[in-house]
Formats: sequence, C-alpha cells, structure tokens
Amino acid sequence: MQTNKQASLSAFDNTKPHYQILDGLRGIAAIVVVLFHISETFIIEQSNHVEYYIGHGYLAVDFFFILSGFVIGYAYDDRLGKTMSTKEFIKRRLIRLQPMVVMGAIIGGLLFYFQGFEGSDVSQVTLIALIVATLLNALLIPTTPGIEIRGFSEMYPLNGPSWSLLFEYIGNLLYVLFIRRLSTTLLSILVTFAALGLASFAIFGASGDLCVGFSLTSTQFSGGFLRLLFSFSAGILLFRVFKQPAKRVRFFWLCAIFLITLLAVPRLGGEQRLWLNGVYESVSIIILFPLIVYMGASGEIKSRYLNRICKFLGDISYPLYVIHYPLFWVYYAWVKNNDLTFTESIPGAAAFFFGSIALAYLCLRLYDTPIRKLLSNRFIEHK
Repeated sequence: MQTNKQASLSAFDNTKPHYQILDGLRGIAAIVVVLFHISETFIIEQSNHVEYYIGHGYLAVDFFFILSGFVIGYAYDDRLGKTMSTKEFIKRRLIRLQPMVVMGAIIGGLLFYFQGFEGSDVSQVTLIALIVATLLNALLIPTTPGIEIRGFSEMYPLNGPSWSLLFEYIGNLLYVLFIRRLSTTLLSILVTFAALGLASFAIFGASGDLCVGFSLTSTQFSGGFLRLLFSFSAGILLFRVFKQPAKRVRFFWLCAIFLITLLAVPRLGGEQRLWLNGVYESVSIIILFPLIVYMGASGEIKSRYLNRICKFLGDISYPLYVIHYPLFWVYYAWVKNNDLTFTESIPGAAAFFFGSIALAYLCLRLYDTPIRKLLSNRFIEHK
C-alpha cells in the first residue's frame, strides 16, 4: 500500500506511513469547527439550529469518527492479537488522546472566569467547584445536567468538545473488544443497522438534526452513541474493503472543497420540515463522508508544498479541536457583553481564529509531542 512516508507529529509511535490527504482533510474539518463556533455566536436563539450560519459544521465530528475508524483499522487490524495485545493497544490510545484532554481541561479552567455574560454568571462559581470541574474534565468523567457549573447541561462545561473524545474512547474499546473480531460480513451488517438507526434519529428526531451527544440526557447520549457507532464502524469497514487503485489521482482539492461544502450548507427545510434536514445529514454521513475518505485514501500528493500543508493541518487538527472551545467562550462573552454585530466583532473573531491555531501549534510542539514521546518511551513496547 503506497502512501506518503513523511513522518507526522500526530502519530510518531506508528511505523506505518500516513495518508497525507486524510491528514489534511482532518485539519480542514477542525478549522471548519472553529468557524462554526464563531458563527454560532450570532444565532438569535442559541437552541435554534435553524439559524446556524455554517449550517452543518457540527457534522465534522461524524467525519472525524469515520476517519478515526479508517485509521484505527489501518494501524491495528493486522497487529492486534498477533504482535500487539489489547493492553498495549489501550496504552497507545491513552497516550495518543489523554494528554490533550488534560490540557483542554486546564485551559478551560484557567479561562473560566473570563467567560461571564448575561445568562451565565460564572463569578458565582466557587474556586473549589471550578477545581473539581477541571479534574473531572481532565479525567473525562462527565457531569450530569443540573450540577455542572456553567448551567447548559453539558457533560464537560469547561471544554465542550470533550464529549466526542469520551465517545472516541468508547469506540476504541468497542473496536478492541468486539468489532475487530467481526468478519467483514458481520461488520457490514452492524454498519447497516447502525446507519438505519442514525437515519431514523436524524429524520424523525424532534430537532431534525444530529447536533447531539454533548449531554447525559437520554436523547443526547443515545444520539451521540449512534453517531459514534455508525461512523466509527463504517470507517473500519471502509478500510477493510478499500483497494488502492493502480493509478492514483491528485484528489486533495476536490475532497477539500467537497467536505467544506457539505459542512457549510445551510439548514434545510426550516422549522416546518425538520425531516428534510435529517435526510441531508443522513446522506452526508452515511454516503458522502465515506466517499470523501475513500477518495482521499485513493489519492496522492506530489507537490512538496502541498504535502507540507497537509502535514501541518494533520498535526494541529487534534490540538486545535481540543483547545479552541475555551477561547471561544471568551470571544462569545466579549461579543455579548458589548452587544456587538458580526462586523464589529471581526477583529475579535480573527484573534480567536488565529489565536486558536497558534495555541494549538504551541501545545503540539511544547507539550503534546514531548509528553507522548516520554510516555511512549516509558510504557510502550517498541518492536
């Protein structure tokens, strides 16, 4: 299997070469998430998904899950139970994911008292409560609605995107204990039933969308689990059936434009036809996202300049996704406290956007990579 063999900071302990196009697409999806949250600031009613300006930015999470399943299958399917034990797999995944989970919680805790606005008086939260919330977030222990410190019923009030990392861990455990043992036929059956469940939830759900998973309420958690179960399993299945074409095409820009378009499409159907938006999201996740991943894995990059861009995007994608949300709340509070229009907030939006990328890069180089190398040298069996 031919892939670009340039080393990546995002997985230095994996000796297999990377799919550089997929790395670049992961970074693009992370950037869209940041832009989505900027646009979310100007929704008139926060709970009204109909008014989202980057209408489907939250579906980047489903794209991440598909990518994760594909890459996990590629990296471990031929090693687990042979040259690698379940314990070794779990250690590797903890070392890969947990350092940035901790950093995201710490940044969320440090910035919490700068995030107050009408409707969220953070000054009333005691320091002890904040410390407890930081520890819970760092350990990925979710809080229940009604007792979390921000009051928005999030599992992780200091760093909201942590909910998807909890599901990522669940997906990894399902893979190592169950999914990897399934034949391709049985895995196809699982993916089919998961797709039906996901589509039913999206089309017939109360809000007509899949912007769910961040709370421990029954609907939120079940919706989040369906997102994980289909997308992660589909990614693994996609790897198993994937065949590298004899002639590889330069697919990066086509895949990038396709992905950005799907995530940016406005909400469909309005408030009167919620099901229509559910159909769009189901088709995007079940058919189009896997197609993008397949195209990306089938392509190649020959430009050294573009290869470096994709490597950079892949390297910062995970840190950017993890650390940007606490900065978002500071930006959001600034906008709301000063009653700013979008035009008036552009300097702050730019500072949030580029500041998030800069902070993600600093976290990668000065914290995440050194910590993971240290932990890998200490706990990983290198063969």
